[in-house]
Amino acid sequence: MKRQTFQVPNISCGHCVRTIERELQALEGVRRIAGDPGGKSVTVEWEAPADEETIRARLRAIGYPPT
Repeated sequence: MKRQTFQVPNISCGHCVRTIERELQALEGVRRIAGDPGGKSVTVEWEAPADEETIRARLRAIGYPPT
């Protein structure tokens, strides 16, 4: 299983984190998401068929592009 923390400057509150969690959880292979509005980051754990680019693409698509 892979794990990565993405910096997401557009996160400003718990609602943002819940939106990201809901959207990423819909990706097959994503196992755990932990958002941190204070740190403007989200940590994701996944396995195949999910991959880093798929996660980044979903974050961009929902208006939370990672840096």
